[in-house]
Amino acid sequence: MIRRPVDSGDPDRLYTVTGGRSRAYEQAFDLVTLIVRESGPTPGMQSELVRILELSERPVAVVELASRLELPVGVVKILLCDLLDMGRITARHPQSSGRGRQMPPPETLKKVLVALQNL
Repeated sequence: MIRRPVDSGDPDRLYTVTGGRSRAYEQAFDLVTLIVRESGPTPGMQSELVRILELSERPVAVVELASRLELPVGVVKILLCDLLDMGRITARHPQSSGRGRQMPPPETLKKVLVALQNL
């Protein structure tokens, strides 16, 4: 296995892929946001967008898309913003344990931990 630097993309290529943009609207996606395809690609669509739509037939995290596309996460977020604006994908944000949510009882969590350790 050959190890490559994390950001191995040619700057000129990345500039072309993003249309010169360097930032996505950050509130739309984080690393664990699940992306789901709502419609397929159209003829003439940019190859990276087509690949994202192919990979997101089932829910897939932003970080996993970046890994599979071998592109920096920031570039993938910009492309995802384009697809979201076109209505081609849906972003599902993970549920957080906010004030209105109840945590399982500590006994249940301990049982789960013991069961996982026994695997």
